[in-house]
Amino acid sequence: MLDLDLWKEILSALKQNRMRSFMTAFGVFWGIFMLIIMSGAGRALENGVLDGVKAFATNSAFFWTERTSIPYEGFQRGRRWIYDNQDIEYIRQNVKEIEYLSPRLFGWQQGGDNTVRGERTGSFNIFGDYPDYFKIDGWTPVKGRLMNEIDVRQKRKVCVIGERVEEMMFAKDEDPIGQYLKISGVYFQVVGVIHPETRINIGGGKKEETIIIPFSTMQTAYNYGDEIHFFSVTANKGTSVSELEEKLKRILKERHKIAPDDMQAIGSFNIEAEFKKFSALFFGIQALTWIVGIGTLMAGVIGVSNIMLVIIKERTQEIGIQRAIGATPGKIMLHIIAESVFLTVMAGYIGLSLGVGLLEVLNQILLAAGDEVFFRNPEVNLTMALSALAVLVFSGAFAGFIPARRAIKIKPIDALRDEG
Repeated sequence: MLDLDLWKEILSALKQNRMRSFMTAFGVFWGIFMLIIMSGAGRALENGVLDGVKAFATNSAFFWTERTSIPYEGFQRGRRWIYDNQDIEYIRQNVKEIEYLSPRLFGWQQGGDNTVRGERTGSFNIFGDYPDYFKIDGWTPVKGRLMNEIDVRQKRKVCVIGERVEEMMFAKDEDPIGQYLKISGVYFQVVGVIHPETRINIGGGKKEETIIIPFSTMQTAYNYGDEIHFFSVTANKGTSVSELEEKLKRILKERHKIAPDDMQAIGSFNIEAEFKKFSALFFGIQALTWIVGIGTLMAGVIGVSNIMLVIIKERTQEIGIQRAIGATPGKIMLHIIAESVFLTVMAGYIGLSLGVGLLEVLNQILLAAGDEVFFRNPEVNLTMALSALAVLVFSGAFAGFIPARRAIKIKPIDALRDEG
């Protein structure tokens, strides 16, 4: 393979018919180019989704109440019911597989202007939470602090606000920390401005337009009594969220006298199960990418093989002369396979380089677009690149092997007589 004369012969043969060589190589170029582009796009989608949820606890589940669908112990079908504070203590005492448990309240006037400061008004998502919720759904304080346990125990009238709330309710050069907002008729002091680390929003609305106040304060200030609208949990290490989900539903049904086989009464959302679906989806996308890419590449390789058969037909006399002056079958095969590998790898390398270059340009465009773009870092890792190169070498050898076998079967005397 290091024979300089061999490579001179290969280059000379390719130059003799440049257009045919180009068209032959284009199929391989396009196959590897599409493989790289599709793989990078699939990776960008995966990165975008995972980047939007990376700070969210993947071992979490969420629960809310629905109307009952089965009559049970004297209660009619369609009964309304709601969680209460005793449910939280009951769960903590009876379910040891829980790591974090956080109840939530949804504020009133979700659709109207529920927040006032001087002449400024706005409609925001109002939630009453425990500090443990920030360990489930990640938020970063950009000013001030997060809500803490003391705020909940002392029922402080404090709040943390999203960045969009700060923009709408405060002047650009104004520090919101320590200032007051009138939220649904009650004044709360701002102690922090927070930035969401995930795109998952349990409760609806834009996360940047969220105001969070202590759960206990919200129950008291807005006369919610001891009711709970919603709660979230995370499972201890080694515990399946699906198993925890079923156990929680079972004990809550027992406590609130709901039929064990009532599948409607308790609504839930299992993040672990959703992540498994995403993982299966991304695996399927990558597998499909390889199938389509390899299929396209094989079409190009078959084209190379067919052209090599034509070339051998054209060189029948040349092969006969080489055999007559002592060229071994192995050398003939090496020449043909090397020519096929060279053509395939050269075209594939150009396709690989252009594909990676285009992905890098696209990545710069996405970075300039900011956080609103769903795609992130359309990359091709080293393993992918090495695998593509290995496929190219194998494909080139495969494309040249059949024509090479045919070439060595040509008898020297028949080749010399050929006028092809």
